[in-house]
Amino acid sequence: MKHLQRKGQKIAYFSMEIGLMNEIPTYSGGLGVLAGDMVKSSADLKLPLVAVTLLSRKGYFQQEITKEGKQIEHPAEWEPPKNMESLPTVVKVQIQRREVRIKAWRYDVQSLTGGVVPIFFLDTDVEGNFPEDREITSFLYGGGERDRLKQEIVLGIGGARMLEALGFGIRKYHMNEGHSSLLTLELLQRYGMDIDRVRQLCVFTTHTPVEAGHDRFCYDLVQEIMGEIVPLEVLKRFGGHDRLNMTRLALNLSEFINGVAKRHKDVSINLFPGYEIHSITNGIHSYTWTCESFRRLYDKYLPGWANEPELLVRVGGIPDEEIWQAHMEAKRKLIDYVNEVTDICMNSMNYDGMDWDTLTLGFARRAAGYKRANLLFSDLERLRKINKKGTIQIVFAGKAHPRDGTGKRLIQEIFGYIEKLKGEIKIVYLEDYDMGLAAKLIPGVDVWLNTPLRPLEASGTSGMKAAHNGVINFSVLDGWWVEGWVEGITGWAIGPHPNERVSTEEAKIRELDDLYNKLDYVIIPMFYQKRDEWIKMMKNSIGKIAYYFNSHRMMRRYVTEAYL
Repeated sequence: MKHLQRKGQKIAYFSMEIGLMNEIPTYSGGLGVLAGDMVKSSADLKLPLVAVTLLSRKGYFQQEITKEGKQIEHPAEWEPPKNMESLPTVVKVQIQRREVRIKAWRYDVQSLTGGVVPIFFLDTDVEGNFPEDREITSFLYGGGERDRLKQEIVLGIGGARMLEALGFGIRKYHMNEGHSSLLTLELLQRYGMDIDRVRQLCVFTTHTPVEAGHDRFCYDLVQEIMGEIVPLEVLKRFGGHDRLNMTRLALNLSEFINGVAKRHKDVSINLFPGYEIHSITNGIHSYTWTCESFRRLYDKYLPGWANEPELLVRVGGIPDEEIWQAHMEAKRKLIDYVNEVTDICMNSMNYDGMDWDTLTLGFARRAAGYKRANLLFSDLERLRKINKKGTIQIVFAGKAHPRDGTGKRLIQEIFGYIEKLKGEIKIVYLEDYDMGLAAKLIPGVDVWLNTPLRPLEASGTSGMKAAHNGVINFSVLDGWWVEGWVEGITGWAIGPHPNERVSTEEAKIRELDDLYNKLDYVIIPMFYQKRDEWIKMMKNSIGKIAYYFNSHRMMRRYVTEAYL
């Protein structure tokens, strides 16, 4: 890693969103939180990294959910001066033949190891800009296609110019998803169209396993908004002939390309044949996502674990009763919070809120159709019978993108099931899912449920957070879980293995069989009758999953495979 420090060169990490804490709401979900965890681990490991993102003055959005389950979005207003330093440096980009001025705010992520990683938040709310240009960096993923292209010009081209203006020497430009890939055009222009030089400078991580999920812009719009930073025929050569595909642009101008799980690498190779695509499986920042009670436990028995998460493999030395006590402390905090913030106890005279001793399932992630938050309710009579055998309670959370009608309807559908099962199964949907709520919810449940439609989960990281807190995963075999799963040891699978060739209908049948049968015959009996076996699986979650699926391991791999 000292080799990276030569001549003060830096790795420049570009991401449309970076999630650090609730007070800086510049993230929408997994992609941004992953970026924040990468930065934190880079600081812990003293890597020479600088990060670039957008300021998103009004955040993603604050979610309100009505009693009928309707999502209402409000601006997530925050005040940058409270958390970061405004820099005097200003750079300019061309948007619709106008000069748009960009300033930056600096926030330093500081580690107890002494490492520091600066993050530069780009902001177009600058005096002298047209009113519409001052709004470019207001909302994360705000507006339509035109607004998205403007944001990506600011991030990619503006970000590259900002780092140069601030005097940074850059060894590699790491693009986290295709949103920042216009920086390759800035580099082509800077280095006299030297394609090999630009490729040597660029690293690209793709997160989206479906073709439709990649940003595309028609060339008429590109020319209107951006002009010709490079000749149009050059742009079409690298970005696609029909439309500018931001992923293609990054793929064609990067020396190292990776997916975010082994399974995702295979899906990406099928999606983009002809490219050499590697896999570096995602991880999470262990200290950030380990709850207070487990932090104390690890500090006591595994000193140094926070900066050497691989020490978690030695969890077997922690007494079972202390593991359970740490879990119950986290569970009580969650259940007390749930009962405090919901009107659950008002729904029925006989319904007195969630309790600490009931098997609790957690499902919290972006409310999108392919995540299938409603799969558990496919057979309500079966679910009712299972609940009579061993009581369950369920905690849901998650935001739908403001323009995702399917995701919004999914939330309303869950509320419909809450009403149908009222008085039988205790279910809540917590509003405004963010990093703070995730830190309460994930450690406080007993089982972490994940039911994506395969192969649409590129990686997923919430299950890794669960494992760090001894919570057991019960998940469809997609994304990272294909690598973390050992049946009955680290958790349970839902449905067939990805290597099995089955129809969509057959896969759904087998998923439902697993979902209900394992809940009925394996999970409930073990939780209520075989506590020692349950705690053994909790320890396996920590010792066989958390020790590996962390962002320290991930960043060491980026250094040795992508940056050096």
